[in-house]
Amino acid sequence: MIRVVIENILLFLLPAAMYVGYVLLTRRGSTSAGTVVSDAPLVWLFVAGALLVAATLIYYATVTPGGSPGQTYTPPRMGKDGRIEPGQLK
Repeated sequence: MIRVVIENILLFLLPAAMYVGYVLLTRRGSTSAGTVVSDAPLVWLFVAGALLVAATLIYYATVTPGGSPGQTYTPPRMGKDGRIEPGQLK
């Protein structure tokens, strides 16, 4: 579960990181990351990050195969030969 949270946080921060990187690479002279962030369009970066997270969640909700109504999930278990049998929908 923590992996999902970390992925969403990274997706949310991706537009800001790309903006800071772009500005640091294109501005001439000594520009620090602190001044770039203070001059950044934070509202637009926030909106872009939120849209990126929402689009990713919608994509995975529609693409990830799920079970049909009435199916039951059998979790992974240890088989008779000592191997782990994967979980499945029945």
